[in-house]
Amino acid sequence: MPPETQHGSHLPDPGQAVYGISVAADLAGIGVQTLRLYERHGLLTPARSDGGTRRYSGDDIARLRRIATLAATGVNLAGIARILDLEDANATLHTDNDRLRGDNTALRETRSETAG
Repeated sequence: MPPETQHGSHLPDPGQAVYGISVAADLAGIGVQTLRLYERHGLLTPARSDGGTRRYSGDDIARLRRIATLAATGVNLAGIARILDLEDANATLHTDNDRLRGDNTALRETRSETAG
């Protein structure tokens, strides 16, 4: 199914890297040099085209906005990196926990079906 139909709009899938560096910086409300600085510090790793051009996704733009918000509150780049790592780990744990709850429910249902 095309992303337009899937998301109900003409926007690309959030994980699809389609934006160039100047568009990404503009959408995130930061300068291109600031974006490059964030990359050098490992806060963001954009996809690359076959020719080596940086390409950013909607997910990357959201991450850039989060970085900019943290920087605006006075958090240094090392602190931002740690916060992002913890947020990513927390999101992964939530996903895993949801999956495990679903697995547990399915096992209980299977057990009750075979017992009854």
